[in-house]
Amino acid sequence: MARRQVPLAPLVPPGPRQDGTARLRVAASGVTVPLEIAASRRARTRGLLGRDSLEGALLLSPAAGVHTFGMRFPIDVAYLDGDFAVISLRTMRPGRLGLPRLRARTVLESAAGAMAGWGMRPGVRVEIVPQADSPA
Repeated sequence: MARRQVPLAPLVPPGPRQDGTARLRVAASGVTVPLEIAASRRARTRGLLGRDSLEGALLLSPAAGVHTFGMRFPIDVAYLDGDFAVISLRTMRPGRLGLPRLRARTVLESAAGAMAGWGMRPGVRVEIVPQADSPA
């Protein structure tokens, strides 16, 4: 008897597929912040390296883990699942290696302390709002 093939779910959630900018909306608080999207391998590899600060957030997609080697400032890291719900939050100092989260599909980075001000916590969902649809 032949084995039935079961299609596997995609590893990358529907969402950003190319580098660019948008707005990030935190569903629980309604806070909206500028968002940079790093979807290409090159942009994900570069990340926040060489920067002195970040206004808003950086979304790495796909990604399940990050490091802060070569960074100049501490960051908040939110690991997001396929529905853009927060799995875990961490603050990382420069020169650290974060453990990957197996259920994470994307990673959100911001300046240390910013995510607490946005109302981010495990279980909260975030939304990506295209630039054209974002409030001025």
